[in-house]
Amino acid sequence: MSPVDRAGLRQRVDKALTEFLAGQRARLTGVDDALAPVAEAIEAFVLGGGKRLRPAFAYWGFRGAGGVDADQVLTALAALEFVQASALIHDDLMDRSDTRRGEPAVHRRFAARHRAAGWGGDPDGFGDAAAILLGDLCLVWSDELLHSAGLDLRAVARARPVFDEMRTEVTVGQYLDVLTQVTGDTSVERASKVARYKSAKYTVERPLLLGAALADASADVRTAYSAYGLPLGEAFQLRDDVLGVFGDPAQTGKPAGDDLREGKRTYLVAAAVEATDDAGRELLLSRLGDPQLDERGVTQLRELITASGALARTEQRIVTLTDAALAALAAVDLDTEARQALVDLAIAATRRAD
Repeated sequence: MSPVDRAGLRQRVDKALTEFLAGQRARLTGVDDALAPVAEAIEAFVLGGGKRLRPAFAYWGFRGAGGVDADQVLTALAALEFVQASALIHDDLMDRSDTRRGEPAVHRRFAARHRAAGWGGDPDGFGDAAAILLGDLCLVWSDELLHSAGLDLRAVARARPVFDEMRTEVTVGQYLDVLTQVTGDTSVERASKVARYKSAKYTVERPLLLGAALADASADVRTAYSAYGLPLGEAFQLRDDVLGVFGDPAQTGKPAGDDLREGKRTYLVAAAVEATDDAGRELLLSRLGDPQLDERGVTQLRELITASGALARTEQRIVTLTDAALAALAAVDLDTEARQALVDLAIAATRRAD
């Protein structure tokens, strides 16, 4: 059984999200029927996919620290899915991505709605504006769900600083990612920092610490969670980077080589730039970020990255980081079931194909 499915976690998170979104739909359509498509789009985005990894890390972090299972806890942790939705909706807009999970990205969905209705103005501009606002709305709703879950107010007060820090980190990490693309910084150091703040911390470390805060965990447990969460989160992002270049579109839901077209300066790319010869470096940097990069071009860059040793180096770093995370977990006293779930989550997060 997947660690995300243990304790009925996925179903319970989905139930909490479904009930919350039903209430929000009624709230929006009570303002104006024209807001029904907004509710529908967020429902489709949040309920139509997602690995539920962040609530899983938070839940097992909570249980590992001695927290007692309760539906209110799962409801509060489901708020992480709205942070994720906000980040992805905005990320797709900034990257001009056409799809997410095999479906049109939110900005494309609303641009298509504009065209179909024959409205005035620029369809793409309307789609962009809608995506910004829907992403913002998801971030607002993350706050609302955390506070309305029915938890003890003292627990919410302990969790609040972690939740705030997480959302700040993912936002500034996203800015550093955008900045790195335009400045052309291809250093491994910069790529690692972007990965750490854009994804690693808010995927694993902060959710774990959120669960720890709700359980009023000891300092030793919080320290171990950071020592486990930071390297594992980076390994998770490195796997994402590999899939962004070498992944199967049928599993990733994104076109093959999309990260290359978007010009992402990932650790994988930085390692290739560092290791390849002058001709290879010139080819890679000249084609990186080309939105017209075709299948042949993607294949050419994949072969270059592989031949440079960057793919093998990245895969080895994933193994090294995962081993460091598991060693940190082994060094602290945790609930046995939770410890095993966190071990299994580490393996699932770093060996996935989607």
